[in-house]
Amino acid sequence: MPPPQILQFERPIFEMEEQLQKLQEQSNPSAHIKAAIRNLRVEIKRKTREIFDNLDPWQTVKVARHPERPQTLDYLELVFDEFIELHGDKSFRDDPAMLSGFAKLEDRKVMFVGQHKGRTLDERNAHNYGMPNPEGYCKALAKMETAAKFGLPIICFIDTPGAYPGIGAEERGQAYQIAVNLRDMSRLKTPIICVVIGEGGSGGALGIGIGDHICVLQFAYYSVISPEGCAGILWKQATPENSAAAAQALKFTAPNLLELGVIDEVIPEPLGGAHRDHRAIASTLKKSLLKNLKSLSKVPVDELPDHRYEKFRRIGAFDEGGISDAS
Repeated sequence: MPPPQILQFERPIFEMEEQLQKLQEQSNPSAHIKAAIRNLRVEIKRKTREIFDNLDPWQTVKVARHPERPQTLDYLELVFDEFIELHGDKSFRDDPAMLSGFAKLEDRKVMFVGQHKGRTLDERNAHNYGMPNPEGYCKALAKMETAAKFGLPIICFIDTPGAYPGIGAEERGQAYQIAVNLRDMSRLKTPIICVVIGEGGSGGALGIGIGDHICVLQFAYYSVISPEGCAGILWKQATPENSAAAAQALKFTAPNLLELGVIDEVIPEPLGGAHRDHRAIASTLKKSLLKNLKSLSKVPVDELPDHRYEKFRRIGAFDEGGISDAS
């Protein structure tokens, strides 16, 4: 197996785990060694919790982009019981950056739509690093319209740095197709659950992000722009320092988004992040999906578009207080 990818702030955890492994490998350990093993296990948990409870926004971005973090295909295997992929946009071509198809979640049949970035270089090239072209959004919308026609709930997994900004994509109407998705998703008469599992970048995320219930994993982020893109605009240089400052200003971490009313739920990740335990986060995510599907199934489908409209109209609303007399 390849060595684990270690983020800089994770290094103290891995160093202690190496010490623990050496102690555990000793044959016939003494009582002193057994006590040291117990104490070290407790200290590892304490240190991991301390580090991950105090991540700054730029560190959160690094966790969201962790190469070992579970991606859409991982969740399709771990969360769903069946998946039958549907291809093509009936216009130009199939976009492998956007996956879609019929899925089964225990006894519930759903339509699944999600972006997949890939882990190996070949896989990333095949899936265009999770950056859909217009045909990807067209495919996603067509499958969602099919779901509404047959009364199937829709589950969208968001994990993209943004929509593909290439010349061909722009010529084929990238911005237009995302706008069409925003409009038509808001009108669909079927429940829609959207989950940001990693990166939720800009319009590329919003193109499949109009739902009745919006969830973000604890160490994912959801933003109008990437920190590097924001730094490039504001300071003309996307240095690590500028990107970190942009990340702080954008308020795009899950707790920030929940406080601002942009999302409905933060899905907790296992200790140390989703990349440390794929099965644990898959189990937590599955429970959330089942709970929210059950809740949304109680809402009459004809009322869903109005609820969805009101939900998004409330984002960014604020009250202007009157100026009080000093006297």
